[in-house]
Amino acid sequence: MSLLFNPQTYDPSSFDADTARQLLALVEFFESKGLARNKEEFYSGEWYSDFVDLIATNEIFSTFATPAEVGVLVGANEARWDLARINELNEILGFYSLAHWYAWQVSVLGLGPVWLSENESARVEVAELLRRGHLFGFGLSEREHGADIYSSDMILRRDGDGGFRASGGKWYIGNGNVAGRLSVFGKFADDDPDHPGEHVFFLVDPRHRSYELIKNVVAGQMFVAAFNLHDYPVAATDILHVGKPAFDAALATVNVGKVNLGWASIGICEHAFYEAITHAHNRVLYGNRVTEFTHVRRMLADAYARLVAMKIFAARATDYFRCADAEDRRYLLFNPITKAKVTSEGERVIDLLWDVIAARGFERDTYFSRAATDIRALPKLEGTVHVNIALVLKFLPRYLGAAHGAAQDYPAVPVRQDAADDAYLFHQGPAKGLGAIGFSDWRPAFARFAHLPNVAVFVEQIEAFTQLVTTAPPTDAQQRDLDYLQVLGQLFTQIVYAQLILESAALAIDAGQTRPGSVSDLTDLTEAHIDRIVAVFVRDMADQAVELHGQASATEAQSAAALAIVRRPVIEPEAETAFVSEVLSYSGVYEMKH
Repeated sequence: MSLLFNPQTYDPSSFDADTARQLLALVEFFESKGLARNKEEFYSGEWYSDFVDLIATNEIFSTFATPAEVGVLVGANEARWDLARINELNEILGFYSLAHWYAWQVSVLGLGPVWLSENESARVEVAELLRRGHLFGFGLSEREHGADIYSSDMILRRDGDGGFRASGGKWYIGNGNVAGRLSVFGKFADDDPDHPGEHVFFLVDPRHRSYELIKNVVAGQMFVAAFNLHDYPVAATDILHVGKPAFDAALATVNVGKVNLGWASIGICEHAFYEAITHAHNRVLYGNRVTEFTHVRRMLADAYARLVAMKIFAARATDYFRCADAEDRRYLLFNPITKAKVTSEGERVIDLLWDVIAARGFERDTYFSRAATDIRALPKLEGTVHVNIALVLKFLPRYLGAAHGAAQDYPAVPVRQDAADDAYLFHQGPAKGLGAIGFSDWRPAFARFAHLPNVAVFVEQIEAFTQLVTTAPPTDAQQRDLDYLQVLGQLFTQIVYAQLILESAALAIDAGQTRPGSVSDLTDLTEAHIDRIVAVFVRDMADQAVELHGQASATEAQSAAALAIVRRPVIEPEAETAFVSEVLSYSGVYEMKH
């Protein structure tokens, strides 16, 4: 039985032959190099030119990151933006090296404004560069303004000859050392006759003499550039978006790219889990295996439950993303949860495993020592957890209302592992009207598993949470209190997280829609897994409820209502013993060769 990605048994033959070949080429690249060489390159900060060569030779990024409508223009007939196989790519790269994954992630962000643009010549130019193996980058953030994308000191001024000159600096721009092109965000000069002070996205060639590469702002293999443009010439054919569409393209690109972070977290946690369980189960202290200690067994069981839940949710959220259209935009709730919740859960998994293996997690020759630092990055990229949880709260009224007479009808969302081009991602338009997005009744997802002890308890917690927000909603002052809203948002997020996991479980267990051969294969999923996963959720809801109860700004009514959410999970000894036995069965199953 296995619910985790194992490179030694991975068989992506359910995908088309080219996709399977490319995914296996990635696995072979890292496995052939071995852990020791991977770690030495990591510590030395060596640029991964061999990886870039592999990507170019096999046209991996070109095939995976070019929409079909653009691919046909450059003869890339196998190209499509297919989230099912993109998930595979993300998890595999995360499993081996977040630094290598970063080259992919930043390329995705750099390509977003291009694929969202109506500039056909730019789309063709970039697609051809992508086919030749170039990486790309996203020139959005600036040192002085950070995440404030309303502000920019990258200014375009007219050159008197029908074009523009761009001057300014960018900070924290991945692949800025080698990118074929960077999609750069800036503003027209305030005195521009046609677009005074308006936002603009334009293409930049880092090989141009007006491009000054300053430095890598981080210590590591990935190159996160600081650069300046000095009167860089911008032709009309280089401009991707002008005005509000430029701002919308920035947000839409982040919407497309942020889900990748959850999948990278999953890959990191899986590799670390294999290493930690093998070490702990073969370690003897005081005459006992480490895994015989009660607290260790509980921590490993919790880590496994959280990790499996991460995979199930992320895969199900992808189904909604792939089925999205102008009438069904529920993905705008599920995407920030994939980013914020899945990456945060990744940190908790690593923390649990680290508490088990202790000092071993620092050792130079382990994968874990790298995972322990890499996992921290993902909650902080593409919008912090706080930003994404605040976004999630916009959906709360319509979501809860769907279970109380205000449901909206949608076609059923099946498991989506088919080879399809997810074209809507680049035609989604501005992310507005979030509070008006309706939801279907989510109660059936819980009703299917209501006979499981912990699901029954969790449903009681949902009812108590609903009472909290309906009888003691946030005050006007609390609507501006991010501390209070973060805790409330975490409680709400937990409910949505559980819903999609239970939906996916029902499709796998009842309908046989298990995603066979993928990194998210649920063939071995059982109701016992679901009950143990939800036991963790019950505890998390209780923890967050206690935190809400103690918030300085909480009213007496809110504090009392918060305590009504507190419950204890049901842990049946025989079931827990069986679950822990499954966890321990992963000992020795996978180890990357040295």
